[in-house]
Amino acid sequence: MSFTVAIDGPAAAGKGTISKGVAALFGFAHLDTGLLYRAVGRRTLDGTDPIEAAQALTAEELEQGDLRTAEIAQAASKAAVIPEVRAALVDFQRAFARRAGGAVLDGRDIGTVICPEAEVKLFVTASAEVRAERRFLELRAKGADVTREFVLADVRERDVRDAERSAAPMKPAADAVLLDTSDLSIEAALAQAVALVESKRPATS
Repeated sequence: MSFTVAIDGPAAAGKGTISKGVAALFGFAHLDTGLLYRAVGRRTLDGTDPIEAAQALTAEELEQGDLRTAEIAQAASKAAVIPEVRAALVDFQRAFARRAGGAVLDGRDIGTVICPEAEVKLFVTASAEVRAERRFLELRAKGADVTREFVLADVRERDVRDAERSAAPMKPAADAVLLDTSDLSIEAALAQAVALVESKRPATS
C-alpha cells in the first residue's frame, strides 16, 4: 500500500532533516527532490543545456557527493524556473511517491503539483534570518568563505525566485499544515511532524 508524505518549504527551514527523520521512523523511502534540480544544475555548469540535462537525468547522478555546494545550489535554482525542466522531472517524482511501503518527498511543490493527493502535506518554514544563520553555520563548517550578509541575501534571493516563478511556484498547499521552525529545536519540530503523520496513517489491526 502506498502512503505519501509531502513536505515543502524554503531553503534551510528544516524540511530535509524532518523528512529524513519521518522516513526513518516509519520505514518510508525518502527523496530529497532538490537533489534532482541540483544534479541538473551541476550538469549545466559543465555546459549542458538544462532541459537536456533534466530529460537525461539518472538516479545514479543523485548519489554524487558534490551536489551541496553553493555554486550548484545557485545553478539548480536557476534551472528550476524553466517549465520544461520541471516537466521532465515530474514523472520521476510521482513514481517514487506512490511506491509500495510509503514515501516521503521534500521540495518546493510536492503538495501543490507533484503529489496533490498526498495523504500528509506539511509546509515547513522559518524566518529568513533564522534560515540564513543555519545555512551560514553549515557552509562555514564545510570550510566555505562566506559572510552572514552574503548568505542572508542569497536566501532572500532564492525565496523570491522560488515564490515568483511561473512554473510551480513555492507556496503551501491549501490543505497543508504549516510548521514554523524559527523557535523550535530539531527534536520538537520532528515530533510535530511525526504526530501529524500518525494522525493520518490508516489504523492497522
